Amino acid sequence: AGKSIADVVDLSIEECQGYLAELATQKNVASAVVIPIVKEMIKRIKHLSDVGLPYLNLDRSLATVSGGEAQRIRLSTQLAAGLSGLIYILDEPSIGLHPKDNDQLIATLKTLRDAGNTVIVVEHDKSLMEAAYYIIDVGPGAGEYGGEIVAAGTPGQIKKDTHSITGRYLKGEEKINTGAKPRKGNGQSLKIIGAKANNLKNIDVSIPLGTLTCFTGVSGSGKSTLVIDILGKALDSYFYRAHSVPGEHETITGLDNIDKVITIDQTPIGRTPRSNPATYTGLFTLIRDVFAELPEAKMRGMNAGTFSF
Repeated sequence: AGKSIADVVDLSIEECQGYLAELATQKNVASAVVIPIVKEMIKRIKHLSDVGLPYLNLDRSLATVSGGEAQRIRLSTQLAAGLSGLIYILDEPSIGLHPKDNDQLIATLKTLRDAGNTVIVVEHDKSLMEAAYYIIDVGPGAGEYGGEIVAAGTPGQIKKDTHSITGRYLKGEEKINTGAKPRKGNGQSLKIIGAKANNLKNIDVSIPLGTLTCFTGVSGSGKSTLVIDILGKALDSYFYRAHSVPGEHETITGLDNIDKVITIDQTPIGRTPRSNPATYTGLFTLIRDVFAELPEAKMRGMNAGTFSF
């Protein structure tokens, strides 16, 4: 239909659905070859759309999709497989998802269940817990205070169980304390002008300083592009002369109101296979110094290096 392979993969999933539907109706010499393949493509594209990804381009690099998007791409391949009699195990699939996306995720999990599968989810999200047929509450605390089954049953039974902290939150008896009143900040701001990277529509954003600011919105709406790819990389470049290239934007004003930036993201922090919280935070260096100062260590000529891993 006049499109090259590059044109086809440059379409969004939503646009591709329309393109394939049009191809399926055409009657020409190539129809015998095209139609069987197109039918399979329509099925797979539909599953990608069903898990809430109609805006993604088919050639989008997986390195640039969010965690929630990556998990839903995986889910779509399972929907397309149409298998039954399996156990699907998911570890906190709702992380980073907006409530709207959560509803689509729950619908997808129910589709897998209705196909004759068992779906087991490790999860904290209220809507996912309430959508479950059965909940197993592990606790009562973390670490050495955990390891017990506190309660088990339907969401209704968990809510009635007085021993379950989860049940008390589900019931609304306990809730997160948001504080008496929000903090106003220091009156200064950081402004991003003309942000155009990925799907951002040439927007201007003002961020108040001296307070906690949250960027929210449905998965894929451009939050990470704006905050990590544009603001984070631009600040790294400005303060530390980093070589990372920020996403497309005109300028950022108000930089004289801050003196440095620290980005805390989800990249793995272990520098070596032997890294652990003690070495990463610098705590282990101090522990080694204590041992090196002991009389027995000095008597044997031991220094801090002796007490490495």
